[in-house]
Amino acid sequence: MNKSRLLLRGLENGSGVIRSDAHLRPCGGFCLQLRRQRSDGRLPTNTVLKFVPQQEAWIVERMGRFNRTLEPGLNILIPIIDRIRYVQNLKEIVIDIPSQQAITKDNVTLTLDGVLYVQVEDPYKASYGVDDPEYAVTQLAQTSTRSELGKLQLDQVFEERQLLNKSIVQAINEAARQAWGIRCLRYEIRDIHMPERVKEAMQLMVEAERRKRADITESEGVRISRINVAEGAKQSTILTSEADMTEQINRAKGEAQAILNVAQATAQSIKLVSEALNSKQGKDAASLTIAEKYVEAFGKLAKESNTVLLPSNTGDVSAMVASALAIYKNVGSRKPFESSEEELPQESTAEAESKKDDEVSNNDGPRVPKPKKKYKNPSWSED
Repeated sequence: MNKSRLLLRGLENGSGVIRSDAHLRPCGGFCLQLRRQRSDGRLPTNTVLKFVPQQEAWIVERMGRFNRTLEPGLNILIPIIDRIRYVQNLKEIVIDIPSQQAITKDNVTLTLDGVLYVQVEDPYKASYGVDDPEYAVTQLAQTSTRSELGKLQLDQVFEERQLLNKSIVQAINEAARQAWGIRCLRYEIRDIHMPERVKEAMQLMVEAERRKRADITESEGVRISRINVAEGAKQSTILTSEADMTEQINRAKGEAQAILNVAQATAQSIKLVSEALNSKQGKDAASLTIAEKYVEAFGKLAKESNTVLLPSNTGDVSAMVASALAIYKNVGSRKPFESSEEELPQESTAEAESKKDDEVSNNDGPRVPKPKKKYKNPSWSED
């Protein structure tokens, strides 16, 4: 027993050779990882002059108490008194998180594992703050995963996977960064395994959701199609009515312009005819034209109908022409809007006089209508 104690003391005082893994445990898993990289399994010994590699930090103890941290480059140590106790790797380290079971908020058991990326920020805290940093960070990652997973439902686990990773990283940093000098850079959930019944239920849910979306999409397409057809019919009706209105307006304008042109032409022709009639030989020409038209019209009788009314002197052409000329002269001799008193009916004068005498005044009473007089037409014959 005394020999073994002396051997251990000799190792602690600077002999530099570590014979068992128990002496590596104070530096944690990070020192173990570094030990795997060294073929001889030795920690650096105190040779007065030491060259520290880049991205490594060596913890030096002087007479069993922390003295300083050796930076990369050349460092000078005091033999026998100074001892290199821990070697910390400052690179980013990948730690596999073992598979574990966790229960979601809706009581579904999931099996998941992940990958953790950490880095040593403070070599002193990583050496003296925790016995085994790798084991401590791994356990902290598992407990944080179970805690954060219990706050989410099953559907949210897949939808908010990135948010879940960030929450786990934040929980690890709150516990390990200040106390252990270890910063968690990121955490990724690698695989998530569910029970078979849950998978079947989720598959049925997915199929139902897909059918629902397909039905909604189809109904939306039908609705949009009907709306488009109705809008097309509406626009077609509006355009057709506008076209009809424009056509009627144009036709009315054309007819009005045609009537106006005909009226202007008729007025011009009448003006020319009146100017011709006022000339010296105009009346003779008009008489000749009337006679020709009369004879032409008489020649067309009995061509369109079987019933014909003929004058008594049909065979006397000169008499017929003379009667036509007489009609022309009679019409031409009258002034416009001229009327004779002889053409008025005799009853008009009598009725006017009767209206004046309809009412007579009575001094003792109201006015009473005067009885109407009976007029006798001299042309009537008494029976």
